[in-house]
Amino acid sequence: MQTFTVERLSFDSLTELPNSWQANDYKALLTKTGYDNPEELAPDELKTMCLMALADLEPAEAAQAVLEHLFEDQLTAGQIENLAHQMLTEKLWEENPELEQHEGFFKATQLLYTAYNGKFPRAEAVQFQVKLTADDSEAFALFDTDPEAPLLRLLAQGMPDNALLKRLFHEQLDGTSFPEAPAIVWQLRPVSKAEQSATFEVVSSAYWLDDFKYADSYQATTQADTVTEPAE
Repeated sequence: MQTFTVERLSFDSLTELPNSWQANDYKALLTKTGYDNPEELAPDELKTMCLMALADLEPAEAAQAVLEHLFEDQLTAGQIENLAHQMLTEKLWEENPELEQHEGFFKATQLLYTAYNGKFPRAEAVQFQVKLTADDSEAFALFDTDPEAPLLRLLAQGMPDNALLKRLFHEQLDGTSFPEAPAIVWQLRPVSKAEQSATFEVVSSAYWLDDFKYADSYQATTQADTVTEPAE
């Protein structure tokens, strides 16, 4: 168990995840929607043309194309068709039982919301920087591998008791096994590191971490996940 001082440095709401859609994604979607020769488009035209191509389709058809692109290897054609209709009214990045697919559903909904001027639910994420300080420089070894679980344990202690993260995952937060952590922390970027401090930038769904905006500076303890080797 390691003790840190946790300080929230910033907190912002996002409707689009940083770097979530790349040129290759737009080209793939343009091809999928029947656009000829997307390779010939200038890089700064790709997003606009992709949004226009999606808007030319029926909303559920556009949703199906986006989900096929994102989840081709994870979902069956039937699942994609059902989810494409659900996307029109449901916040799948919060409500779908498969946590590891939440970030993909967020990306899909965010793109379709823009293409259809709000016919899809509005997606909201959070982005913040958090500074960790410890007396023992070796404490930061916790974050060398699988940093999401020990970091979430620290963040949760700065959130209200009724926060969804604490209510649904109290056992994982208290224990040493939190396999869902990487599906909750969508993006984690080290910003700076000194001998006795480290700053991270976190991107996640507002569903899980919006309550961290109330955090200021506090002391908290955390521990790494214990990886048990499977029996021979």
